[in-house]
Amino acid sequence: MIVIASSNGRIGIQRSMDILKAGGSAIDAVEAGIRLVEANPEDHTVGYSGFPNILGQVELDASIMDGRTLTSGAVGALQGYLYAITAARKVMDSLPHVFLVGEGAARFAAEIGLEPMDLLTDDVREIRQRRLLKSIPQEIFDKLDQEPELRRWVHLATDPERAWSTVNFIARDANGDIASGVSTSGWAWKYPGRLGDSPIIGAGNYADNRYGAAACTGMGEMAIRASTAHSIVFYMKMGLSVSEAGKRAMEDLNDLGGRYLDVMNFVAMDREGNHSGFTSMPGKSYIYQRDDMAEAVELERTFVKLNQRWQNPESE
Repeated sequence: MIVIASSNGRIGIQRSMDILKAGGSAIDAVEAGIRLVEANPEDHTVGYSGFPNILGQVELDASIMDGRTLTSGAVGALQGYLYAITAARKVMDSLPHVFLVGEGAARFAAEIGLEPMDLLTDDVREIRQRRLLKSIPQEIFDKLDQEPELRRWVHLATDPERAWSTVNFIARDANGDIASGVSTSGWAWKYPGRLGDSPIIGAGNYADNRYGAAACTGMGEMAIRASTAHSIVFYMKMGLSVSEAGKRAMEDLNDLGGRYLDVMNFVAMDREGNHSGFTSMPGKSYIYQRDDMAEAVELERTFVKLNQRWQNPESE
């Protein structure tokens, strides 16, 4: 039994392992571990106290996938409810659908008993105001929700060095079943309704007992365009090791063109529990814990250099 996670998953990884040791499933372990990250007010990239969109609305995205059945569930642009990963799990378990977004996702969250709450904390509210007023005049900031060309201010406010992060979990239980999950508050100061790769099966999350699993964090638009999570698992299906598959999927991202290319990270595990992490930023790490370990261990991710480009079309 093993759990791997992005480094911000440390607060939840022991809970995941405890569930596996008690005979729980990989899918239960992934959901429980991510819930603790979602509730952590110190993490501004996931759940409660997550960075909001440009209008100050916290929108949560999450997905979860069962590698035994290839069933999955996801929610996107969920406002007003914590535990997006649980909403995603319930979509998988109780609906004939895979993906709910916006008002539908919020209605479903209420229906399954999640408590409504204000996810925007005072410190994040202050961070948003400080950051946006560097690029947006006060008189426009005060009436942003009425701004007829909001896209312009999204371009100016975007900070690609700190705009995104996510929590990734992958678990393998005593039966050899694999599950993966991803949750995020998305890209800081994003355009309302923006979805990254986190809730998209095949882009930010994929699990298949026959081959392995992968989960991504970084610039989600890149993972969507390259189907990165599925590509990693597909490369393992073709016989590559988890390390080789990860390197190949990272290198694929260098074939992307367009105006916006930036950071990508992911973790991956094969069907035997062998694992690795990858990043386009040197020095990044991930964590893992096996059932014979007292606590999680941190490992450096494999660095793969990616092309980077950030262009504002209105400035050209």
